Amino acid sequence: MNNNEMLEITNKIFNAIEKLIPLYMGNPEDKSISNGNLAVCIIDENQNVYGKMFGSNTPRLRQSYTVAWTKASQVWLTGVKTGEYERMVFTKVVDENANGIEAPDLIGWEGGQPITLNTGLKLAVGFSGLRGTSDLEIMKKALAKYESL
Repeated sequence: MNNNEMLEITNKIFNAIEKLIPLYMGNPEDKSISNGNLAVCIIDENQNVYGKMFGSNTPRLRQSYTVAWTKASQVWLTGVKTGEYERMVFTKVVDENANGIEAPDLIGWEGGQPITLNTGLKLAVGFSGLRGTSDLEIMKKALAKYESL
């Protein structure tokens, strides 16, 4: 897949996320995390990185994107959801540095996940700014919306 095609895909995903944000901001638990200053990071199979921030508080957006990047890059390295990978390390299913990440650098929070599109394209995705379960959910919903177009 060339960069223009991937850029078109990510922009459609970002648009789908933007339409879902009001739904999540209606939940006080999600809203209290970052007050709507959210970020997504997508790494494709060719190691290209795509990102988008939603909101207006630039310091908080920077923080959200840092977390989204950390989640996505950990998934890119491991192929495993964040949170799940940490359990694997701490229960000795996987050696601590098996994928180039030492214990202090593990993200631990949910919100990073591997995604395979209907076309077979594999993406490492990180989302930040909501509760971890909502970070996972909003990406799944946005991807489902993208694939239904």
